[in-house]
Amino acid sequence: MNQFWWLIYPYLALAVMILGSFYRYAHNPMSWGSRSSELLEKRWLKWGSQLFHWGILLVILGHVMGLLVPLSVYTVLGITPHFYHQNADILGGIAGLMTWVGLAILLLRRFGNARIRRNSSVSDMVALGLLFIVVSTGDYLTIVRNNVVGPYEYRATVGPWLRGLVVLHPNIALMAHVPALFQIHIVLAFLLFAISPFTRLVHIWSLPLAYLRRSPIQYRERAQYRYRRSSN
Repeated sequence: MNQFWWLIYPYLALAVMILGSFYRYAHNPMSWGSRSSELLEKRWLKWGSQLFHWGILLVILGHVMGLLVPLSVYTVLGITPHFYHQNADILGGIAGLMTWVGLAILLLRRFGNARIRRNSSVSDMVALGLLFIVVSTGDYLTIVRNNVVGPYEYRATVGPWLRGLVVLHPNIALMAHVPALFQIHIVLAFLLFAISPFTRLVHIWSLPLAYLRRSPIQYRERAQYRYRRSSN
């Protein structure tokens, strides 16, 4: 099972993500996006979307620093494990809470607003639900477990294993004794990658950074526009 979960499964998930993305773009490019529901409701979307998108960018940056940067680099820079984990808990906790609150608002909006719910697909619900679980487990590990049980040095196990995946030479033995919730979080994250081409999450591969600073959709009420034209 170790060989499946930490060797076969990650590459299988990444292969589905890459091939599925190419297939969707080639056969249905007009569906590539997140199908904005801004015209149906804007107030909750404004807060939820901003919190989620800024939060997830910070979370991704934290994962890059914690998993892709080798532990030896921090040692050379004189950054002690205590200093690293203390700041990771604080900064990662803030970013994780931003992401969680934003995603919770988006979920409540999608399930609680009848118009948006009727215009949502099953894939929308599945994608947001799985994303919420992944973010929740990550927040629990950062905010609760690390401060109750104590910090886990994932930079010595999960980090080298992940970098090994990148260079096609993973050491699956490193994952054998990783705490169960860390393993579940990783498995669910790869599942999220695998389903992304078939859901609204596909737009993340377009790196829509301009979305964070774009103006909201502008539209005129049709009756008012006709009245103005007739008065002129």
